[in-house]
Amino acid sequence: MKIGVVGNGGREHALCLSLKNSNKVKKIYCFPGNAGTSFIATNINIDTNNFKKLKEFILQNKIDLVIIGPEKPLVDGIVDYLKKFNIKVFGPSKIASKLEGSKIFTKKLCKKYKIPTAKFGVFLNRKEALTFLKNSNFPIVVKADGLAAGKGVYICENIKEASKAVNEVFEGKFGKARNLLIEEFLTGEEMSFFVISDGKNYKIFGTAQDHKRVFEGDKGKNTGGMGAYSPSRLETQELNHKIIQRIIEPTLKGLKELDCEYKGFLYAGLMIVDGEPFLIEYNVRMGDPECQTLLPKLKTDFLTIIKKSVEQKLHKLNIEWYDDKSICIVLCSKGYPDTYKNNIPLNLKKLNLKNNQFIFHAGTKMHKNEILSNGGRVLNVVTRSKSFKLARKDTIRILKKIDWKNGFYRKDIGYKVIEK
Repeated sequence: MKIGVVGNGGREHALCLSLKNSNKVKKIYCFPGNAGTSFIATNINIDTNNFKKLKEFILQNKIDLVIIGPEKPLVDGIVDYLKKFNIKVFGPSKIASKLEGSKIFTKKLCKKYKIPTAKFGVFLNRKEALTFLKNSNFPIVVKADGLAAGKGVYICENIKEASKAVNEVFEGKFGKARNLLIEEFLTGEEMSFFVISDGKNYKIFGTAQDHKRVFEGDKGKNTGGMGAYSPSRLETQELNHKIIQRIIEPTLKGLKELDCEYKGFLYAGLMIVDGEPFLIEYNVRMGDPECQTLLPKLKTDFLTIIKKSVEQKLHKLNIEWYDDKSICIVLCSKGYPDTYKNNIPLNLKKLNLKNNQFIFHAGTKMHKNEILSNGGRVLNVVTRSKSFKLARKDTIRILKKIDWKNGFYRKDIGYKVIEK
């Protein structure tokens, strides 16, 4: 089969590698891809916002199946568009993608179907929001409604921080803002919970925990993700059951009542408070870097899983996993998440990776046979091992060998699951 993968990050490199390992795959195209995907796929430099050009290339090259990696094309309706031309595509529809595209849409769904989540208020202008904050308890959470690349969430300790957050959102830091969300701060531990759905059936697709903050000890600004580990230390059969019964199934039911079948990966960002799950947010695709920690643990042929999902035959499949731990550490450009330099060479030739070690490219590009940095998050280094401690130790060893002078990384990824 010929497969197309839309996206250019570490997640898409991981998707391409999992597809490459399938003997059913003849050729992979990546739109637009990165330096890493260029070694295992054919990179096609088409703007992923240009659905028409994508469609024309897919049809001309007789691509059998397209997998959408990032959130923006999903929220913009790429799945609906490609399906009009009888192109097989894996990912949720435009309506289903509102789960990520609009936090307010999701909150209203939670309210209607009694899905446990933080108490919240929706505010249409700055004045309303600031008035509400004057009478609020802190800490409190301020969120931009739309897509914000993982950065549109403010945890505010006082009125000054909250007012600044409200002003930044309404001043357009994350795009035009018609409204914003203010919600109570829940004290607990985060957990990322994944399912894959074919519109009729679903399967659990693992758990993970990412580290969003830029500095060690989970301090500093929010980022797109500095690293992740899988599985979550909180995962139990009892908790999984609660998440499915109280959060996942009511969500899928709510979408069906909107005449919408959910097809694709669904990622629930949860807060676990005294053993009880609360929904913080949904993502309508695999997380990044959570995807990079999950896919190396997958035993079952990845293309088979995607095909069964597209054909609505997921119930016929038993998804198997390696019983290992996995850690991903992100190598970033100095200055991230603020200003940083691109086009800095990376020398990866001296590396000799074992079967349980992976380097997924995120912000990279090829120029005259040289790998250059092309983003804030540059590489994802992943190790699968029998213990989190060993996984992190080996991952840091690889990063030290890379020895990229223009980069930095967190050495404490997974600190909650690793004994000192």
